[in-house]
Amino acid sequence: MDEVVRYTYRLRPGRTAEKVLLAEWDRCRWLWNEAVHQHKSGRKPTFARLGKLLTRARASMPWLREGSQVAQQQILRDYARALEHSFTVKGCGRPKVKSRKRSLPSLEYTRRGFSVREGRLMLPKGIVIPVVWSRELPCEPTSVRVNRDSLGYWYASFVARREIAAPPPGEGGIGIDWGVATTATTSDPAFDLPHIGHRRRCAAELAKVQRRMARRHRKGRPPSRGYADAKRQAARLAKKAARRTVHDSRVWAKHVVDRHDLIAIEDFQPAFLAKSTMARKAADAAIGAAKGALIERAVRAGRKVVMVRPAYTTMTCSACFARAKERLELRERDFRCEGCGFAASRDRNAARVVLAVAERGHVGVEDVRQSDHLLRVGGSVAV
Repeated sequence: MDEVVRYTYRLRPGRTAEKVLLAEWDRCRWLWNEAVHQHKSGRKPTFARLGKLLTRARASMPWLREGSQVAQQQILRDYARALEHSFTVKGCGRPKVKSRKRSLPSLEYTRRGFSVREGRLMLPKGIVIPVVWSRELPCEPTSVRVNRDSLGYWYASFVARREIAAPPPGEGGIGIDWGVATTATTSDPAFDLPHIGHRRRCAAELAKVQRRMARRHRKGRPPSRGYADAKRQAARLAKKAARRTVHDSRVWAKHVVDRHDLIAIEDFQPAFLAKSTMARKAADAAIGAAKGALIERAVRAGRKVVMVRPAYTTMTCSACFARAKERLELRERDFRCEGCGFAASRDRNAARVVLAVAERGHVGVEDVRQSDHLLRVGGSVAV
């Protein structure tokens, strides 16, 4: 069995190569913004129509013709895909204009637009960039994405196909409930993901750097070298914490996926937490990163993944499936069923309810009839 994966490597472009890459990004960014204006003017910018506009624009604009046609076609393809995604997915906004100050450079090349020779990445218009090969590619890559992060470091993300071994057989199912105090509470306590708090550890140092930025900020004038250094240091601290969080999420996801056949996940959307009093702690918990890593690894391993709606999971008893009459307050961390007397941690009970709903073949507690009580005996489910 094989799969398509990405291999990311650090790039070491010189001043000339970096200047050419930034000029290429300016052209692609201009095309993206033109596509946004086309949509705002009432025209439907499909990829076929955008391709024709690109051909006419390159014929009449020498500045645009100096860039790579492959990268320009890819940025328009990405825009058409993002626009179609916004129509099909509820709550997804339309593509917005990419500003010069806030948008980070990102260029994508297909097979005919790049090559790898003697350990270097060869791009159109004579761009040659050394690559830091931390590991070998399993085969010839089909595409590459060249991007720059907030620290100014350049990376190349190659798409390649590799052979993978079949995952070992699992040991049943597991339910996962998301939270802030504990990032992931599972039906089995051995697989919980605790809130480690990497951002909280960097909070004092990050606040010191941000105060330095505020002192060196000059409104209405170009930023000084000291302000740029402080801004870079703040970005370095934030990225260091984010990398640690992503690493912990991937390790935990592998631990869960390798031992379970059925993975029932609460379909929790943590975006609303950013507007609450728990915004900082929720960002540190990184529920979205852990959820994404778990789903990605489970799908790649061929496990069965069930997304369960979070409605009523906290109010339902995992032993008799009876629903409480009143909603639990956030400060109430223990659950007790008035019908059967079952008592457990609030999050642990919700994780078991999520697993029970998934085992019944549903995606929500309201889909399970109240007459079908679930009784857990020795880890099995009987009706």
